[in-house]
This record gives sequence, C-alpha cells and structure tokens, in this order.
Amino acid sequence: MDLRQIEYFVRVAELGSFTRASVVLDVAQPALSRQVRLLEVELRQTLLVRNGRGASPTEAGKLLLEHGRGILHQVERTREELGRVRGALAGRVALGLPPSIAKVLTVPLTRAARARLPDAVLSISEGLSVSLREALVTGRLDVALLYNTLPAPGVEVTPLLQEDLFLVQRRPAASRRARAAPVKLRELAAIPLVIPTRPNAMRMLVESELAQLGCRPQIALEIDGVPAILDLVADGAGSAVLSRNAVATSGRTSTYTIRAIQAPSLRSTLSLAVSSLRPATLTQQAMLALLRETLGTVFALP
Repeated sequence: MDLRQIEYFVRVAELGSFTRASVVLDVAQPALSRQVRLLEVELRQTLLVRNGRGASPTEAGKLLLEHGRGILHQVERTREELGRVRGALAGRVALGLPPSIAKVLTVPLTRAARARLPDAVLSISEGLSVSLREALVTGRLDVALLYNTLPAPGVEVTPLLQEDLFLVQRRPAASRRARAAPVKLRELAAIPLVIPTRPNAMRMLVESELAQLGCRPQIALEIDGVPAILDLVADGAGSAVLSRNAVATSGRTSTYTIRAIQAPSLRSTLSLAVSSLRPATLTQQAMLALLRETLGTVFALP
C-alpha cells in the first residue's frame, strides 16, 4: 500500500465525496479516483460505494478508514520524533478562528509560535463557527475556537470563556457618550437588527433566547462579517448584537453606543474544539498549550 493512496482514501471517506476531497487535497479528481481504485485493486476489496450523491465506505472501507487514520497519525508522529532528534518539534498545525478572535489573537499567537516552535508551521484560517466546525470534522483543521458549540460525534469541546453581548447602535452626533442605558432582552424584539445569516452562532443564540420569552427578532438586514455589520450600523441601517471586543477591535469605538443587555443578559461561550477521531500529534499538543497560554494573556484568563 502507498501512503499517498491511504491519505487519498481517508479524505474521500471522511468528506463523502471525491469532488470535495480533490479540493481539500489540491489533486485533480481523475487522479484521485485512479489512486483510490488502484488501492482497491491491490487489496481486492471494494472500499467505497460511489453514487450520485458522493461516496461512502463499505464495511471493508470502514475498517481501512480506522486503520488508515492510525497509519497517517503514526507517520506524522515519526516525522516529529525525527525532528526532536535535531532538537525541535516540526509539523503543520491548522487552526481555525472566528474573525473577532483572529483580529486580537493572530499576531501574539504567531509571535509566540515563532519563538517557541520555530520548526512548526502554523496555518490560521478565519471563518464562522459552523464552517470551522465542519473543517475540523473533515480534517482540514486540527484545532478551532468556536462560539456556542455543543459536543458532537467526532469533536471534543472545552469551554474557555464567556463574553457578554451588547446592543450596538450608531452614536447620536450630539452625544459624547460611548455608552447608554441598558436594554432589556425583550426589548430587542422591537429594534431592527443587522445580523448574520443562520446558522451563525450569535444569530442562533439571539433567536433562541428571544424565543424563550415568546418573541422574535426584527431583522433589518442579514449579512455575515463583523466589519460589514458595523459599517451598516454606522450608516444607520439598524442595530447589532456583538461582543465588546468586536467593537473595540473595529478602531471606531466612538462611532457607536454600546448598551448592556439585561433581564436576562446574553452571553456567548468561546470553546476550544479538536477532533476526537485523530489523536493530537506532539506538535499539535505543544501548539494547543501555546494557544491556551496566549488566550489567557489576551483575555486575562485565570
């Protein structure tokens, strides 16, 4: 068996599609299909059932998938152990961050990684929690920070911190105050909101919490991306529900009024997520420790 063939098969089986796997692996789909077929011929087993919706592993494929993950992990561990012989951890760690977190964490984390793990490669991707979670399950990410996510098969979740959410509005020109009186959660239902599309974690939190009070949010505009939301709020298109950090990192805090949400308050939970299907390599473990340490410094965690 060829390691490349095993890697190709594992990715196709995990993603359930030759098309998606070819994108992730950056390999032409015909070449990918040919290598998987050669593996099936060598093993004299049908490993994948191909259909119009994609590909799914057979019983033999499920067995090879389990062993294949272990084989690929051991290969990575071997590379790392050889790297330790020359005195350093090596390897690539793919990290996914929500945009608001990436803005404050990327520079200090990258600086710390260069200093402490100079032979390791840190790859950082930004995205919404839903897409980051999918990338974690499919193996495109090794670690992700996710908002308001729950444990699920294949993913281990560790809550790290809670952030209060605020009602963010355009500050009246005549006012010099950056803050205003608190607003009750129920009152959000009467305020036009500029809010991300479903299934954004913050959008789902606002809707579920208002539903508990028998209310629904009034959606003025749906748009994904904190900078765009803040631009629209500044332009008077509506109000937003965001963390204080999201406004602080915009560089235009004086443009907005930040109102606390009460009775009850809205809190967003940031969690650390890793795959439970792939044991962490030594480099990934070291990067996880560095990530926790940097988060503790940036957010003053105990």
